[in-house]
Amino acid sequence: MQKLIAMNGMRPTGPLHLGHYTSALKLTLGLQNSSTCKEIYLMIADDQALTDNYGNPAKVSDNVLEVALDYLSCGIDPNKVSLVLQSQIPALKEMAFYFLDLVSLSRLERNPTVKAELKQKEFRNNIPVGFLSYPISQAADIIAFNSDIVPVGEDQAPMVEQTNEIVHKFNYLYGNGKEVIHPCKIMLPSKKESLRLPGLDGKSKMSKSLNNCIYLKDSPDVIKTKIMSMYTDPLHLKVEDPGHTKNNPVFIYLEAFASDSHFKKYYPEFNSLKELKKAYEKGGIGDVKIKRFLLDVILETLSPIQEKRKELEKNIPYVYKVLEEGTKKANKVANTTLKRIKEAIGLEYFNNSSLIEYQIKKYQ
Repeated sequence: MQKLIAMNGMRPTGPLHLGHYTSALKLTLGLQNSSTCKEIYLMIADDQALTDNYGNPAKVSDNVLEVALDYLSCGIDPNKVSLVLQSQIPALKEMAFYFLDLVSLSRLERNPTVKAELKQKEFRNNIPVGFLSYPISQAADIIAFNSDIVPVGEDQAPMVEQTNEIVHKFNYLYGNGKEVIHPCKIMLPSKKESLRLPGLDGKSKMSKSLNNCIYLKDSPDVIKTKIMSMYTDPLHLKVEDPGHTKNNPVFIYLEAFASDSHFKKYYPEFNSLKELKKAYEKGGIGDVKIKRFLLDVILETLSPIQEKRKELEKNIPYVYKVLEEGTKKANKVANTTLKRIKEAIGLEYFNNSSLIEYQIKKYQ
């Protein structure tokens, strides 16, 4: 079976949270530890983060290292995965510029993810062009590395769809019957609960901007405070009341993170989450007890990540070296893709013997 190329990335507007970990990061770790891929690129999308933080660039630059530390702390191996800093790859900007001509304004405005984010950020009539067009920049990120698969959360599906629209239109216009750039496929978590982890407040998505996250670097005390204040079943007022597990963030988190071994260790009254849900729905179990169990599960999950982060924080030059080497490798691949794109459009004027020969014949 032919080995694939995988690529994804995250914005450095703050440290990463459980939503990032349980979707895109765990998928990337799975690919890293399998024989599926020949290349994996994991980007820190600092250019994209500037599209809605242009007035506060320090928020972006200060968090580049935070995201790099989170990547490595989670187990990303730089010998298997290239960590890439978006702003340091000039070819991406040039590719995005050419792709701008292939997408209409109305199509960008119909992108479900963009529509949701515009509503959340309340730009009103002052939408930055860079923000509205960031799906095109994201398409360039994917196309630049000849990506076959994009391991992401469910909210990124419209971005992959838009990327493939650009690919098909580009090949139709400039391919002359050949595939200059190729389409990709989305890779989603197998657990539906990990597709889009809800926020602590019960909102549809865990988000840094909504401040409803558990960050991978949060201390145990902070995590405890956040979990104990989580939104749960509003109708479960007394312990003896029947509880509702559907759309209950506490149980969604347990679905995403709890295993049978966690029950054996922390909640031996039950053998599995299925048993616990059945008992909760019947009545007789308080929310505090469920939240304490979730706290144990999350602390156990994050403990090795946080221990590794402490070690990495003692060697910051190493982290920057990993970023530099990964970005250097990515630059070579992106430049090769850009050359192919420019040749297809007809913009490669120098070191192009066929073009020179054509012009010589034309003017003789």
